[in-house]
Amino acid sequence: MEFYLAELMEIAGYGRAIFALWLLIRCALSMLREKNEPEVWAYLERSDGSSVPIHNWECLLGRSRSADVRMESKTVERTHAALQRSARGHWLIYNLTSAGETCLNERRVEGRARLLDGDVIRLGEETLNFIDLNAEQRKTLQRKRQEPGRRIRPGITLLLLTGFQLFLALEHAITAPEEYVTAVTGAFIATIIVEWMFFFFMRSLSAKGFEVETLAFFLSSVGLSVTASSAPSGMAKACALLLIGLGLFASLGWWLRDLRRVKLLRWPMAFLALAFLGFNLALSQEVFGARNWLTVAGVTLQPTELVKVAYVYAGAATLDRLFQKRNLLLYMAFSAAIVGAAALMGDFGTALVFFVCFLVVSFMRSGSFATVLLSVTAAALACGIVLTAKPYVARRFATWGHVWEDPLGAGYQQVRALCALASGGLFGQGAGNGWLRNVPAADTDLVFAMTAEELGGIVAFCCLGAVVVLSLFAVRNVGAGRSAYYVIASCAAVSIMMVQTGLNVFGSLDILPFTGVTFPFVSKGGSSLVSCWALLAYIKANDTRRNASFALSKKTDGDGDHQDFGEADEYTDDAPEELIEEPAPEQTPAPAAEPAPEPPAEVQGETKGEEP
Repeated sequence: MEFYLAELMEIAGYGRAIFALWLLIRCALSMLREKNEPEVWAYLERSDGSSVPIHNWECLLGRSRSADVRMESKTVERTHAALQRSARGHWLIYNLTSAGETCLNERRVEGRARLLDGDVIRLGEETLNFIDLNAEQRKTLQRKRQEPGRRIRPGITLLLLTGFQLFLALEHAITAPEEYVTAVTGAFIATIIVEWMFFFFMRSLSAKGFEVETLAFFLSSVGLSVTASSAPSGMAKACALLLIGLGLFASLGWWLRDLRRVKLLRWPMAFLALAFLGFNLALSQEVFGARNWLTVAGVTLQPTELVKVAYVYAGAATLDRLFQKRNLLLYMAFSAAIVGAAALMGDFGTALVFFVCFLVVSFMRSGSFATVLLSVTAAALACGIVLTAKPYVARRFATWGHVWEDPLGAGYQQVRALCALASGGLFGQGAGNGWLRNVPAADTDLVFAMTAEELGGIVAFCCLGAVVVLSLFAVRNVGAGRSAYYVIASCAAVSIMMVQTGLNVFGSLDILPFTGVTFPFVSKGGSSLVSCWALLAYIKANDTRRNASFALSKKTDGDGDHQDFGEADEYTDDAPEELIEEPAPEQTPAPAAEPAPEPPAEVQGETKGEEP
């Protein structure tokens, strides 16, 4: 009997490795290979007859290299003007310079003014004609630019994930203690049912992209395996936390559909983040030199994990205008408070995660290397102070690169992690057959090595590859993103995941200092799992592939395949009326006047020549 069980475990090991690798390849091909042409919302026609497409809802005009519409004239300032579009299709033009001149229909723009189809914009000596595209013209352009290709079916990819999970359930049914077999196998079956229900629910909404969720379910399934090996009595709790995380993912995705309500909650989210950290500093107890755990009504949670969600939400929403530097200063102060609180807790790894996220957001908004350099310099000074004041952190740095010099002391965890990783090989010892789980923090801080030991190097590196694919996908969507909020929030979310993954993997392997940061979705811990699913909503919100994101509401436009935001206005629509200039009555074209310039030929199609 034991011989047959060993053979079954070996077959399951090969099967899960093949399914994991196959799943990752399919998701990567679907997310990264598919041509993702940016949407075109309007055109700016130059005096020489050439047209510049407007791909984003926030657009900078000027002589700077970072400008969306770049002009060479010396009469144009580096950052001269900006265009913004609301969800209802209203355009505003902002004057950003006091030295140069911004005119709309030969009327000087003071602050901002409403921009209509056919208006003439003058920046210094440069003249641009604004051509707004209606829904039919955008659809015509989208159809012409869309290239036919073979789409990878998400249902088949989900079947591969189901096979991977069934192999894990089979292995744990063999290796788990008899009293926990039902709980362990039941947890995997429940997860399979939940993911398929969610998949069919998304298909009922005509959503066609499910790769982001599939990768998250894959990583969460590996996390269930880690829990089944280290603490099988907690499988029911792990399933419940997965459901909570999935619910938060769906709820936040729905909330992000309306950017005006996102803006309204930015300050409450910021205050909530600071309050969480304040309670943590005041009430938590020190464990292994860090004060990052808080017990409320018998429930233990890590507030810094939930603060990550609020930090991205408030950070991206606070910088709601591309050109208001005051908001950048507020964000810097907010970030300093967050990073400082994490440092006071002794949680150096989390402080580093927040700091890298701050650098990503601040650079994407300001485009200033000087700001980033100043921040890095200040952080280096702060690190020096922390290393002097916190001997616990200093000991971690002293151990870095010298774990084999004290394998029974300071290097105890990492030495055993290295040995376990090597013993796993490509296919692992089998789920539940590892010994690293007996080492302290193996299922959290050393989870990459534990996964490699039990499930093999192929599955462990597929987990690493899944986070990398999510990051590449978010970066790939930057150019096609509609709003700067979605672009910045998604990049901030993946920066948090990437930094956590790097610190966890390279820290356990002694390539980087051992900081005790969790591996996204995989490390055991409810706060971490819930926060990772919430961060995933930001990545999903910036998925601009056709019918791929539930965070973009679908408003029927003729053939019903055009995605657009809901009816609520975006930031600029709630501007005070006295700040919005309308064209002078005498400049408004009469009905018999010459019609406004037509869109470029490539978007006219069947709409050209139609009478109103």
